[in-house]
Amino acid sequence: MTLVATEIERPTRSIPEILQKTRVLLVGAFDDGLHAHTALRRRALERLGCRVSSFNLMSDGGWLSRLRRVGLHDRFARAMAQTAPAVVLVMEGSQIGAPLVAALRRLSDAVWVNWFCDGKRAPTSIEPLAAAYDAVFVAGSAAVDRLHAPGLPPARYLPPGCDPSVHRPMRSRDQFRANVVFAGTATPHRERLLSELVEFGLALWGPGWRKTKLRDYCRGELLDHGDYVRAYAGASVAVNVQCSPNAGEEADPGCNRRLFELAAMGVPQVVEHRPDLDRHFREGSEILVARTPSELKTLAGEALHDRAWSEQVAAGARQRALSEHTYMHRMGVLLGAVRAQMG
Repeated sequence: MTLVATEIERPTRSIPEILQKTRVLLVGAFDDGLHAHTALRRRALERLGCRVSSFNLMSDGGWLSRLRRVGLHDRFARAMAQTAPAVVLVMEGSQIGAPLVAALRRLSDAVWVNWFCDGKRAPTSIEPLAAAYDAVFVAGSAAVDRLHAPGLPPARYLPPGCDPSVHRPMRSRDQFRANVVFAGTATPHRERLLSELVEFGLALWGPGWRKTKLRDYCRGELLDHGDYVRAYAGASVAVNVQCSPNAGEEADPGCNRRLFELAAMGVPQVVEHRPDLDRHFREGSEILVARTPSELKTLAGEALHDRAWSEQVAAGARQRALSEHTYMHRMGVLLGAVRAQMG
């Protein structure tokens, strides 16, 4: 299969110099579990030379703010006054509706950007928020086409990425060792597909699995990001299955974070086919792509039984991830596009 070139993979070499000391207010959910990637994106911005402040949408401002009944608008306004950002970069930010963004924009001349980096978000859920921003980045190329409409800002394709300092090969032991591993939230679609793999020595990690028929294969439900990495690092074969079937308006439209993280970790990956996969990795030599449940089972079995071949595939994916798909690559492209738009 031919690898399709994309605009996102070639940030200009001058980006770090251009953005030196640019003040960025990074807005998103920060924690050590499902939202650990937000901190990794902050680190990428800092490595590019930006001066980054954070606004955590999962925080209520602490006991003093609760006592004084300080709302989201006031806390956000205070953060902007304290940091004087040139760029306000929002990660998803479904808590921040368009009216709130419009009110906050009146407080400064900052450029407002939203990176809808969750591949599960459909264009219909992005559109009501997008109009409030100067620029929008989305994780699925199909969503870009849907978002070209009057009244909406420019939409650009920018999938998730990885942080090689976190997503790296390591030796896992004990409960983290398994033949075939999937780490992620249980859904009916995932349960159907993964039930075909139990004969290979399946290990599941993530919320909800103990309420399914695969409960006996669940080794843990609440993972911090370190355990997520250890769980996949201990796999002989890693499985990457999307939340929902590839059909319908609300289906997962793009590549998920797991695709790039597993590649950087150097683990053989069998991934359910999705649009945009061939933009980033070569099928067969870097990732193994399953288009049907039977293909998922066949590829997982072949990868287990021919370890030399599957590890060669994993090495190709890791090389690709490190050279093209880190969060520094992503943030360099994003900020370069913002700079060009600012003139």
